[in-house]
Amino acid sequence: MKYDNPVIKGFYPDPSVCKVNDTYYLVCSSMQYFPGVPLFESKDLINWTQIGHCLTRKSQIQLDKVNSSGGVFAPTLRYNGGRFYMTTTNDTTRQNFYVWTDDIYGEWSDPIGVDQGGIDPDLYFEDGKAYFMSNGVDDDGIGGIVQCVIDIETGRKLTPSRSIWQGTGGRYLEAPHVYKIDGRYYLVAAEGGTEFGHMVTYARGESPSGPFEPYSHNPVLTNRNMGGYEVQAVGHGDLVQDEKGSWWLLHLGFRQMGQWIPYHHLGREVFLTPVTFGEDGWFTAGHHGTTLSSFETDRIPDEVMQQEKKRYTFENMEWDKDWCYLRHPDLGNYLYEQGVLELRGTEITLDQADSPTFIGIRQKDFEAVISCDVSLTQGEAGITLYMDENHHYDLAIRQGGSGYEVIERLNVGDIKSIEKAVDLKNSSRASLVIQASPTHYRFLLRADGQEIQLGTAQTKYLSSEVAGGFTGVIIGLYACGKDASAQFSNFTCEYL
Repeated sequence: MKYDNPVIKGFYPDPSVCKVNDTYYLVCSSMQYFPGVPLFESKDLINWTQIGHCLTRKSQIQLDKVNSSGGVFAPTLRYNGGRFYMTTTNDTTRQNFYVWTDDIYGEWSDPIGVDQGGIDPDLYFEDGKAYFMSNGVDDDGIGGIVQCVIDIETGRKLTPSRSIWQGTGGRYLEAPHVYKIDGRYYLVAAEGGTEFGHMVTYARGESPSGPFEPYSHNPVLTNRNMGGYEVQAVGHGDLVQDEKGSWWLLHLGFRQMGQWIPYHHLGREVFLTPVTFGEDGWFTAGHHGTTLSSFETDRIPDEVMQQEKKRYTFENMEWDKDWCYLRHPDLGNYLYEQGVLELRGTEITLDQADSPTFIGIRQKDFEAVISCDVSLTQGEAGITLYMDENHHYDLAIRQGGSGYEVIERLNVGDIKSIEKAVDLKNSSRASLVIQASPTHYRFLLRADGQEIQLGTAQTKYLSSEVAGGFTGVIIGLYACGKDASAQFSNFTCEYL
């Protein structure tokens, strides 16, 4: 059968996967968004359903006023002795920790810290030992992939941290994972930075602590030389074996907005690439070491159909799974009843590294139509295309000098400009529409049976190449202003 990449679209970076019985489970980074660490399950590796989050309580993660693209980095998901473990980093506080659960559909524990630095932590279990790894510097000041043994009940280090591999020479050695396969230990990592030079490298040894011999043809997977190809920044992968014994990499990558337009704004997404072990025990990945936008394979039965949801509404999404907030929200400002979402704003705006009244979903594809009816009582409310506090486009209704008006506002770095305002006269209700294409957003107001265009804006100014950071565009509904109040109804995001 043929499957298309990415298998999870939108801002879901740094995937980690484990298999329990006949089910695969996967987690991703969430940065400054809450709840933290989205959690998915699948039976076939290509169709994934979000089943919750690992960090759902304020006590589990400190996000108050964290910098954009700070917060929760690069989780690893593992299963041992009937228990799931998710280990990750709060990059803002530089703390590695893990949480656990015996019920993958339930709540996770409070965090257990580990006194080892670096980011991208990993857990490997063998013979009653829990090996903890991250990138960074060991207790002797040697950089690389760093490992210690911990007490899994307390997080206490039982051995000194020791650097076990220095990679192949690429910058930003990170994302370590250890596996035991056919009696050998494989250490898979990422190098090159999570940008256009990203790559997967690996080495193998006779013990979980090495020494490790690098694969002679590293990188085993990269698209760094595929100029003019949609899929770029392939790296940060996790190996998994399917029911038939075949191996796969779940890894991140991004889709640039055009063949020769090296910008991406949807975020880093989840890709699936086949892996093949040779008789010598070394493995290769993908199509001659590259990831394609689609693969033809007999590893997945022909009767498996790749499903893709195209239309998202209030009614067919789940508030605790599909939607996210900025940092720690005041949930008293959010109320959903009978198809209407009511938001109560505060003096915190979208321009602050804080928690404005904001609830959003990831933009999952380039071509889309987003619409919502907004009724304003006071303040300002609308739809935002949000990359970070300095880079977002807003289509909103607000109180004007003589009543209400709809505005198109562009925020790009230090430049904040209201491009157009349309007077609603005596009405306090507006039907807002955003049309998305790979390169532009188009902002419209539906009124009196016609569409009034307010303007357009280039998507590249919301890209990571312009804004920086590690997130992607979030389609947000927001309200701001002291005592602001607004009602949202008939929300639709439809991909074309």
